[in-house]
Amino acid sequence: MKIQNDPTPEMQPSGYACIQRYVKTLDSSPGVYRMLDADSRVLYVGKARNLKARVSNYARPGHSGRIERMIASTASMMFLTTRTETEALLLEQNLIKQLKPKYNVLLRDDKSFPNILVAKDHAYPQIKKHRGAKKEKGAYFGPFASAGAVNRTLNQLQKAFLLRNCSDSMFDSRTRPCLLYQIKRCSGPCVDLISKEDYRESVKDAERFLSGRSTKVQEDLAEQMMAASEAMEFERAAGLRDRIRALTQVQTSQGINPRGVAEADVIGLYMDSGQACVQVFFIRANQNWGNKDFYPRVGADVSAAEVMEAFIGQFYDNKEPPRQLILSDAIENADLMQEALSEKAGRKVELLVPQRGEKQELVAGALRNARESLARRMSESATQAKLLRGVAEAFDLDAPPTRIEVYDNSHIQGTNAVGGMIVAGPEGFMKNAYRKFNIRGDDLTPGDDFGMMKEVLTRRFTRLQKEDPDRDKGMWPDLLLIDGGAGQVSAVHEIMQTHGVEDIPMVGVAKGIDRDHGKEEFHRIGQRPFALKRNDPVLYFIQRLRDEAHRFAIGTHRAKRAKAVGATPLDDIPGVGAARKRALLAHFGSAKAVSRANLADLKAVDGISAGLAQKVYDFFHEKG
Repeated sequence: MKIQNDPTPEMQPSGYACIQRYVKTLDSSPGVYRMLDADSRVLYVGKARNLKARVSNYARPGHSGRIERMIASTASMMFLTTRTETEALLLEQNLIKQLKPKYNVLLRDDKSFPNILVAKDHAYPQIKKHRGAKKEKGAYFGPFASAGAVNRTLNQLQKAFLLRNCSDSMFDSRTRPCLLYQIKRCSGPCVDLISKEDYRESVKDAERFLSGRSTKVQEDLAEQMMAASEAMEFERAAGLRDRIRALTQVQTSQGINPRGVAEADVIGLYMDSGQACVQVFFIRANQNWGNKDFYPRVGADVSAAEVMEAFIGQFYDNKEPPRQLILSDAIENADLMQEALSEKAGRKVELLVPQRGEKQELVAGALRNARESLARRMSESATQAKLLRGVAEAFDLDAPPTRIEVYDNSHIQGTNAVGGMIVAGPEGFMKNAYRKFNIRGDDLTPGDDFGMMKEVLTRRFTRLQKEDPDRDKGMWPDLLLIDGGAGQVSAVHEIMQTHGVEDIPMVGVAKGIDRDHGKEEFHRIGQRPFALKRNDPVLYFIQRLRDEAHRFAIGTHRAKRAKAVGATPLDDIPGVGAARKRALLAHFGSAKAVSRANLADLKAVDGISAGLAQKVYDFFHEKG
């Protein structure tokens, strides 16, 4: 890979003249080019089979309005030559995701998808949801479109195959069966209520079902049910009947399960009024494992082929592609994309645009979902835009806000205190921008809400000034909403003045008379409190924002409190990990008993060496 810099060190002209000067320095190598503005911000990233020919196209007039604006803003360019065009394609998509250029089609939601894992590192394998890198030993089935789809499937699989979902540590510590056994969701392997051989057969059945061989599994269960019934083992027959019913429920919830498509992602694209929705259906083992919609950033004059190609390149950048991608729209470089995905997967990956048959029906279903999803989103966006205009009018803002930050705190008598920040904008709640703040102030009085809010806002603005000093990355809010009245508003105003931030409007939302919904009062610095009419849509909008902030802060606080409940002084002893902690607690019964134990008793614990026993003894007795 070769990097090519500016042709001359002196000041470059902009627009067509700038591009024409670069053309003279290029050859016919494949590679990636970047267009930059006068502040060196990346405007566009593109790939080329022939850099000279591709960039020459930009040096001549006759482009769409979007490309003309991009060319006019171009002040410099950068080039990376590659050995192959496939390498250029992969590099282009990687740079687009990393740099997020203004004029590229950009996939904004790029989360990983969950799988079902049948773990194989235990005599009694565990079945569970898994997300992220596939590092654990076991069989993976997926991806599923959402955590909800996985949870529903797991719930039914537990009924059907009675596999455990508890952690290994919980499994090892059981002395009697848990509630899941009582409600017939587990076969009780933790207390030897099922043999290893029978449990292993249940695991194989679950894997066969998840691999698409569900008919054989159900036939076997049906035969067992009939045999049990004939032997007058009616309770066992009823249990088998319930298991068959659970499998049927999984298949019903999956909707259409295609017979002729074993493994594919069905991708439907619908575009309208400069917006796009991409609907992806995940087909694995001839089963529909759910669908998810995406809304890439596009322009009014972008073609469907360009959007589809950009989506595929970015979507599979960090995901393993299936054997087939069934598309609603053809892409320009289908052979190149197919080669790149096959290279990534280590096997053949096909791109298909079907015109008839079952595959075309699958695409039609994806397109219908994409069209309906985009219509709903556009309707919601129009409503949201109207509400934001109402917010601007209610609080005398210069323009409708594009980023509203809402803050709230949560604690119980000052313990496990956390601050929460939620963000909303033209497209609703921006959940990937939510932030939590563990309150660290040692000098705070328990329950000091003013002090907590000061700490949260101090940390927030300190970070903003460090990460986005020029306010050009969209990280700064247009409006702050604080849960509280005049006191909180005054405290936040003081923090903002300290950081030299006095141009961001800030409003305190107080409960008002009787702390009742609909009687909220709004506080601003230097102005009298006021209220909105009880049926004002803007008031309902503010209430939703405040309630979301409260929900987020409460959830974060509960998670912190739950973690603290399981904590013991043993966590602070060097060398005492989870296994040794369990051994000590199992031997002595409690952390308090461990702290009182003598050295000889500590040495008697399985897995605790003489040296570690001395460390544990010294830890408690030096502190005391």
